[in-house]
Amino acid sequence: QVQLVESGGGLVQPGGSLRLSCTASRSIFSIYAMGWYRQAPGKQRELVATITSGDSTNSADSVKGRFTISRDNTKNTIYLQMNSLKPEDTAVYYCNALIVVGPKEYNYWGQGTQVTVSS
Repeated sequence: QVQLVESGGGLVQPGGSLRLSCTASRSIFSIYAMGWYRQAPGKQRELVATITSGDSTNSADSVKGRFTISRDNTKNTIYLQMNSLKPEDTAVYYCNALIVVGPKEYNYWGQGTQVTVSS
């Protein structure tokens, strides 16, 4: 099991930047993958970016070139650096941890942090 706590959300003007953090309650060194998802009002939750234990990253086309995911194993934390923010980036951002034990996969979620991009 793992508990995830997000921070760093807030209100920012279009073109601005924010950095989200997600701190885990245990070492993330061996967690198969961690990532960020978001959910806007009236829409389904969607993938933003993921990073594996081997530091392979993946991101949605809509954020490529603007958002960067990274991890610091010494702090049990992953980050999402968001630049050139747009109003359509407004959503609740959730941290996810995917733990694989043999043939089973376990998904854990944080409580979410609100990001609002507005002038």
